[in-house]
Amino acid sequence: MNKSEWADKDYYADLGVSKSASHDDIKRAYRKLARDNHPDKNPGDKKAEDRFKRAAEAYDVIGDEAKRKEYDQLKAMLASGRMGGFGQAGGAGFPGGFRTSTQDFDISDIFGQSGGFSADGSLGDIFGGLFNRGGTTGRQAQPSRGADVEADITLDFREATKGTTIPIQLTGDAPCATCHGSGSASGQPTRCDKCNGSGFTSENKGAFGFSAPCDKCHGSGSIITDPCGDCAGRGTIHKTRSIRVKIPAGVIDGQKVRLAGQGEAGPNGKPSGDLFVTVHVTPDKIFTRDGNDLAVTVPVSFGELSLGGTITVPTLGTPVRVKVPAGTPNGRTLRVRGRGVEKRDGSKGDLLVTVEVKVPTNLDAAATSALRTYAQAEKDSGFDPRADWAGND
Repeated sequence: MNKSEWADKDYYADLGVSKSASHDDIKRAYRKLARDNHPDKNPGDKKAEDRFKRAAEAYDVIGDEAKRKEYDQLKAMLASGRMGGFGQAGGAGFPGGFRTSTQDFDISDIFGQSGGFSADGSLGDIFGGLFNRGGTTGRQAQPSRGADVEADITLDFREATKGTTIPIQLTGDAPCATCHGSGSASGQPTRCDKCNGSGFTSENKGAFGFSAPCDKCHGSGSIITDPCGDCAGRGTIHKTRSIRVKIPAGVIDGQKVRLAGQGEAGPNGKPSGDLFVTVHVTPDKIFTRDGNDLAVTVPVSFGELSLGGTITVPTLGTPVRVKVPAGTPNGRTLRVRGRGVEKRDGSKGDLLVTVEVKVPTNLDAAATSALRTYAQAEKDSGFDPRADWAGND
């Protein structure tokens, strides 16, 4: 989302964490909200869908250390009043203005009615460094890095829990192979003589000094005097490329995986942006997840629960044999340690095995006779399955 919209958001509240929360706390909060409010789990629930979207948006910002730092800086400036009416300003003037130790003044007195503001109402020359962009038209700095790229992939349940590596194709700016991304045919851009290679020029306006992107080199600090014939001096070309994306074990539906430097190439040798891959996970016919625990419901017979025994249960790997104690009630969940989803530290969650009686529908004569004999013996023993049910004594 546009960073100028951050002013109206409280991402910590959206995730239900404090501003001092650790990265792991933020991740846990996001995963819980994403799991509880996922549209597949709450079909038709618009409120849950809205909570899911707000959690994803919040995690995209404060779940990224660099973005979180910028977001915290912006909110701190807003709280201190140093940005006045930022987020509400139009093209003319600035509600609230700035306050110095001696007097109040309107920021339009410095810049005029529109100077210093970009078209979306955000502060330009003053706070351009905070948002990686310049101010007025014609003085914008050249991007300091390539654009971030977003992609979506779909994994089946077991791929997501075990982790996998898959190839994806991306179309966008990539470094020019001819000039190696420099934009110069000789590979040696010329240093800008106006800003002396700094990319910025300084000017004084009254009692204030301001830096702005150099309008000759557009903030790059260098000028291409011999542009590459293949990329026309940009240093990038538009192409389709294939990369392999490693998805860590235990990824959940809706989670984003960040691949640093795998986005679009930056102009004239600048660093590449990042690639954000949103993972969609299809449900499994057998397993579900509860955090890092793997859950499975296993059909059993009445005799297996009454008399006890050992049953074979599937896992993500080799099946495991689980002992069922005699007299186990229907619906009981048995825990098998260490056979769940792998965690980041290499350990695993547990396997939760819920036993559910499967009632036979077609019994032969011998089985029917034996069952009637048992039912009578059960009754004669004084067993009443409804003795403690619905207030019966």
